[in-house]
Amino acid sequence: MSGGREMGRLGGTARWLAALGLLGWAAAGFAQYPSRTVTIVVTVPPGSSTDIVARLLADRLPDRLGQRFVVENRPGASGLIAAGAVARAAPDGHTLAVAPSTLYIAPHVLPKGAGGGVDVVKDLVPVIRTASSPMVLIVNPQLGVKSVAELVAHAKAAPGLAYATSGNGSPMHIAGELFARASGVTLTHIPYKGVMPAVQDTMSGQVKVSFSALGGIVQFISAGRIVPLAVIGERTTLLPNVPTLRAAGVAGVDVNPPWFPLLAPAGTPAEIVARLNAEANAVLGLPEVRERLAAVGVEAHGGTPQEAARYAREDYERFGRIVAEFGIKGE
Repeated sequence: MSGGREMGRLGGTARWLAALGLLGWAAAGFAQYPSRTVTIVVTVPPGSSTDIVARLLADRLPDRLGQRFVVENRPGASGLIAAGAVARAAPDGHTLAVAPSTLYIAPHVLPKGAGGGVDVVKDLVPVIRTASSPMVLIVNPQLGVKSVAELVAHAKAAPGLAYATSGNGSPMHIAGELFARASGVTLTHIPYKGVMPAVQDTMSGQVKVSFSALGGIVQFISAGRIVPLAVIGERTTLLPNVPTLRAAGVAGVDVNPPWFPLLAPAGTPAEIVARLNAEANAVLGLPEVRERLAAVGVEAHGGTPQEAARYAREDYERFGRIVAEFGIKGE
């Protein structure tokens, strides 16, 4: 009996020591990451909110992880080309991507196989929801409307009122279609190639209404060149005096604002994802980083990989349904 108990204790100790050995091996491998320069592929051109987020991470992560981080811009096919390249990279944490969440709309609006046929949900692992740029309904001051109710009344009196967005199939386009249905007005969509061209024409008066991301246009609001009537979604501290669409009387425009996931190839070890997540959270928590992002109309977030993955799945599924319902096609 006592011998059996002793053997049992020895067996348990052996298993415990073996587990410690495995943990030590895992910790050693974990500590070695990264072992060389890390490339962050950005799916859009330089200067965008997405690019600013990526460069802030690339500037500050080396101090925490001990290796260089470089940014490589590879626009095209609404981010699918770059996403495919990252998905095919070695799943070792040395090739990452930062993309706008339009990546989860692109497969629904572009031809099948665009960008090499990457599956943005299965082939990429969200590491963190880095930040987002609130969506706003803006108008040219010359339109003479100061509230959503006044805009709806104006649109009903002038069916077909044009509104600008950053492009077909963008979150702003989808928000515009949902707004038109929810408020009972008829609008004409004018797609542009990016937020800034759409906003520039809204300021010039070529179009009087736009659904836009806040990133990059804060200074125009401050200068009074455009008037924000409502925030799409949740209220934001970046525009504390601007109501949400729901608060302004138009419900049913339920679209997440553009957000910027940090992504790794599927199959990247959980330990590497966890370390990247922890260090990115630390960077996004720095006051100077949050202030830099807020200055350009971007809210810093953070959170777990699981939360980022949930956002990705929800956006992919929700946008898929809406795109099919409205028959939206990409450019």
